[in-house]
Amino acid sequence: MSVGQQESVSARAEQVDRAPWWVSRRDELLDLARDHLNAYVYDSAVIRSAVARLRGLRSIDRLLYSMKANFNPQVLRLLAELGVDFECVSPGEIEHLRATVRGLDSRRILFTPNFAPREDYAWAMTHDVQVTLDNLYPLQAWPELFRGRRLFVRLDPGKGHGHHDHVKTAGEHSKFGIPLFEADELVSLIDRCAAEVIGIHAHIGSGIPISENWGRVAEQLVAVADRFPSAQVIDVGGGLGVPARADEPAFDLVGLDAALAAVKARHPGYRFWLEPGRYFVSEAGILLTHVTQTKGKGTRKYVGVAAGMNALIRPALYNAWHDIANLSRWGEAATETVTVVGPICESGDRLGTDRLLPPCRENDVIVIANVGAYGRSMASEYNLRPIPPEIVL
Repeated sequence: MSVGQQESVSARAEQVDRAPWWVSRRDELLDLARDHLNAYVYDSAVIRSAVARLRGLRSIDRLLYSMKANFNPQVLRLLAELGVDFECVSPGEIEHLRATVRGLDSRRILFTPNFAPREDYAWAMTHDVQVTLDNLYPLQAWPELFRGRRLFVRLDPGKGHGHHDHVKTAGEHSKFGIPLFEADELVSLIDRCAAEVIGIHAHIGSGIPISENWGRVAEQLVAVADRFPSAQVIDVGGGLGVPARADEPAFDLVGLDAALAAVKARHPGYRFWLEPGRYFVSEAGILLTHVTQTKGKGTRKYVGVAAGMNALIRPALYNAWHDIANLSRWGEAATETVTVVGPICESGDRLGTDRLLPPCRENDVIVIANVGAYGRSMASEYNLRPIPPEIVL
C-alpha cells in the first residue's frame, strides 16, 4: 500500500470512528430546544474544518462555494473570511451575497445561470460579474450581448453521476451544459461575436463518491480548453460525496488531489478550480425538532415530529438518507423500528423509514443530521407551516 493510500485509509477510519459533532453539544442543543419547536442549527467549527481540508488540496488553485446549498448570512460571511469565493446561479443570490458580505469584490463571484432570461446575463455583466454560458442559444440569439466579453463556458462531458437521478447534471437527459459534440460550433460562435473563453467548466452531479471522477472530467475539459487561446481556468465543479450515515467513510480527498495533480502536471498552463456546496456545510447542520405524537398501524409504528417535508424536502425529493436520533434519550437502547413523519398533508412526508430508535415520547428532542446543505435553502411554507429559524453556534 502506498503512502497516499495509507493516508486515505487513515482518514476514512477517523471519519467512521468520530461521533457526530452534535453528540458533544447535546446539553447545549437540549437547552436550545426549550425555546424552539424546530430549528436549523449549524456548527461553525465544522464548516471551518471542511474549509481547512479543501485548502489542503495542492492541486486546487481556487475554491468557490456553491451558495445555493445554504445562504445563511453568518455562513456566507464565515466562508468569505476564510478566503472561499462564490458560485451563484441567479441575480437574487448575487444581490443577497453582496448585501450580506459588505464590500465583496465582484471578481470573487462566478455566475452560472441555466436557461435564464437574457436580462440575467445583461444584469451580471453590468455588475462586472464573471458569466458562464451553458448553452449555445445565448451566443446564437444574442451575439451582441457578448461581443468582446470574457466568458466561461460550461460543458457536458456526456455522463452524469450522483446519489439520485435528479442530481445527475450531465448526459442527454440533463438540461445542463454544452455537449462535447457542439465544440466546433462553440468555437465558431465565440469567434463570430469576438468574445474570449477564459474558463472551461463542468459539474456532472452531486454526492459522487469516486474521487478519480474529477481527473477524468478535467482531462475532457482540457481537450476543449486547448482550442481557446485565452483559456486559463479548468473548473471541475463540485459534487464531492458527503457521508449520509455516521458510520460511512469520508470522501477520499487524497485520491481527488492525486487525480487532479496528475492532470495539472500534464497541463501546467491551467489553473484548477473546485466549487463544492454540500461538502462545506452539510455535516455542519442539523434540524432540531420535537416528537408530537406516536401511532401504531398494523405492523408499522410511526413517530410524528413537528418539522416535515416543508423544512427538509430531500427525503421526499431524492429518497435521501438523513441520520435521525432521539437526543433526549441518547444512550438508551434503540428497540423500536419506526417511520419518522412530519405534520404535512402528504403521504411523502416521511423523514426516515424503518429507523431504529429508543421508545419515543411526546416532546422528546429529535435530531435530523446532515441538513446544513439543501435544508433551509429548499424549505417552503407549504401547508402554511413556518420555516424553522436558523441558529449558528
